Amino acid sequence: MEAKKRSTPKIIISLAALVIVIAALLCVYQFTRGTTSQGAKSITVEVVHKDASTKTFEYHTDREYLGETLTDEALISGEEGAYGLFITTVDGETADDGNQEWWCITKGGEQLNTSADQTPIADGDKYELTLTVGY
Repeated sequence: MEAKKRSTPKIIISLAALVIVIAALLCVYQFTRGTTSQGAKSITVEVVHKDASTKTFEYHTDREYLGETLTDEALISGEEGAYGLFITTVDGETADDGNQEWWCITKGGEQLNTSADQTPIADGDKYELTLTVGY
């Protein structure tokens, strides 16, 4: 009986600490996630193929996320994963996983840490999709 009384406060303290940690993580997420902009936007997407050739696409959209726009325009296709859309094909070229190829998304030359469908877009944004070799 004595052991039960001692462990109950420990359980309550542990649960309270867990709730506090979860709340803190949710706050950090809310303040650091990208903001979306509504309304008409124009974006530019440059595709860099395996042979280093490039092709530029201009899109006018009301969508709020990059993945929605690129999927609507049939520029990309891929697989849904735990972190969103994993792009496998861009402009008809499919990355070969066996050769460690993958499509890297950059904005103004800076690699993004979000999937295409979690990347908010704003008017005038420029993105690059580059077929990259090596993990």
